[in-house]
Amino acid sequence: METMISVHSALELIINHVKSLPVAVMQLEKANGLVLAEDIYAPENVPAFPQSSMDGYAFAFDDNRSDYKLVGEIAAGSKQTFELKQGEAVRIFTGAAVPLAADTVLMQEKALVESDKLTVNDENLNKGTNLRSIGSEIKKGTKALEKGTVLKPATIGFLASMGIAKVKVYPNPSVGILVTGNELRLPGEDLEYGQVFESNSFTLQSALNQMNINNVTIYRSEDNLNQLQTLLSQILEVNDLVLISGGVSVGDYDFTMNALEKCAVNPIFHKIKQKPGKPLLFGMKAEKVIFGLPGNPASVLTCFYEYVLPAIGIMTERNVKLQTKKMVLTQEYQKQAGMTHFLKASHNNDLVYLETGQESYKLSSFANANCLAIIPENASKIESGQEIEVHLFPF
Repeated sequence: METMISVHSALELIINHVKSLPVAVMQLEKANGLVLAEDIYAPENVPAFPQSSMDGYAFAFDDNRSDYKLVGEIAAGSKQTFELKQGEAVRIFTGAAVPLAADTVLMQEKALVESDKLTVNDENLNKGTNLRSIGSEIKKGTKALEKGTVLKPATIGFLASMGIAKVKVYPNPSVGILVTGNELRLPGEDLEYGQVFESNSFTLQSALNQMNINNVTIYRSEDNLNQLQTLLSQILEVNDLVLISGGVSVGDYDFTMNALEKCAVNPIFHKIKQKPGKPLLFGMKAEKVIFGLPGNPASVLTCFYEYVLPAIGIMTERNVKLQTKKMVLTQEYQKQAGMTHFLKASHNNDLVYLETGQESYKLSSFANANCLAIIPENASKIESGQEIEVHLFPF
């Protein structure tokens, strides 16, 4: 665990240790973006009755007839029924139940009405026109959605149209973000010499919110082992995923490793052959997932996208990893072999441009970027015009 591992090995360890969260039953209106944990079968026919798809007039179609007698009106939601006789029609509105004896709806724009007399003014009218038959969208007992379907507005609306109010899903994790450091102050507070504004919790919470993960709590601790241990123990009790910002390097005041050990967290790896984010720590406590992120802002966001995001994908059964593409690097890049470099970059028309300001403390270049350019561990030089792997940001 003391030896630095490769990016590939780190991802493999995450995949092998993180498990999906227990299935939860959730109200439909709260399930947007989540993944179905079961197949859904239609509990009823949709529509459950013959339904008009137009405002107009319903009757039994007759090739030899153009005039009908109006005998009533049916609005959407009306329980009123009519036993239509041959040659009779009713005024009807979109979504209303069509009388059983009727098989056709004439749209109102094609109707001539005088008193109780309806005259059909549509040469193209056929039997069954503008009529939604029983089960025409889905029949009772038919599979409506498969396990693994990501719920989005259309699928949620579809479920609601079948009368389904609750679904079994893989829930989003509850997340605790723990920020450590004596030097940190919140935006809006006064800074003294040697202090900096804390930004990592804002960055991480925004990234989580963008994924529709909103059960997020921010915790803050000074560089004090006892305080950190007590707080970390409380956080682990109530959160599925814990993100610790700072305290995982090798400084005299980096207490996170000690606190994790005292809280019985099993460290799976600590330190990756990468830049930025070399000190990244990944651990587990039972099914709880813990990441110790470096304190530098660009390192935090890089590690979130490259490692935390795949872990969340496993927990929620969602495919949330950054999209990968091959693009052409527009400038030469040199480094020592032995470390993977994640470079803040921008892409356009399959060309990738490196941002200036690659230092791990600089978030401004990250703010201008729309992707990470990946320089492999074994590479020492990438020529201008050479194709490289690029990870696209989800915004």
